[in-house]
Amino acid sequence: MAVKKQPVRFFVVANDPEPCPYLPDATMQLPLRMPTARLTPDLFDQLLEQGDRRSGPLLYRPSCPACNACEAIRVHVPTFAASRSQRRAAKRNEDVTVERVRPSVSAEHLRLYNRHSRERGLSLREQPATETDYRFFLVETSVDSWEVRYLVEGRLIAVSILDFGERSVSSVYHYFDPDESRRSLGVFSVLREIELCRELGIEWYYLGLYVQACAHLNYKAEYFPHERRIDGAWHRFEAPGADGVPIRRP
Repeated sequence: MAVKKQPVRFFVVANDPEPCPYLPDATMQLPLRMPTARLTPDLFDQLLEQGDRRSGPLLYRPSCPACNACEAIRVHVPTFAASRSQRRAAKRNEDVTVERVRPSVSAEHLRLYNRHSRERGLSLREQPATETDYRFFLVETSVDSWEVRYLVEGRLIAVSILDFGERSVSSVYHYFDPDESRRSLGVFSVLREIELCRELGIEWYYLGLYVQACAHLNYKAEYFPHERRIDGAWHRFEAPGADGVPIRRP
């Protein structure tokens, strides 16, 4: 007799208002939910489509009562076309080796992560991350997660953490060596990971949250065509028109 599979349930483990890291003088409401079981790829696709993100084993979705600035954003892989400046960034990184492995933490990971957080990233913490902090944030997971390593002559210069669904890939976090800023590794990593999605037959590449007024997040709208989740519905944005404004379609 077949055992009936129990549905995955979610328990809210934290939901206290706190200062918003993206907008000054704003308050963030970010319910953190713990699933009772590992998420299947098809269920994870559904959650991404609803605007969910993952942090460690937890899922979250901004639910701020007085603000809707955060918009989930995703690139349509089959129709994506790199811009001229993005292609130049790819050209600057022809010497980079790319590896896909399971997430882990080492002294090299931690050093690079903390340097990036301190010098280039949007740091959500005052103190440098410990190995335990890093492991909980980027190694522990409730989905099919992978680490993409970017190396030059064996030296680690950037890391991405990706979550895989059945037809979606979600970029969880990316960090790089600040000494390699001239390479535009953030741009290059997005292009390489979109190419990885193409190779695997993935339809959507989720870039996380887009906030127009936050310089750390608004660059995500430079990849076309993309869709943003606005007021509970996905809206498509084509490449900018003659006036430089992206063409929005329902």
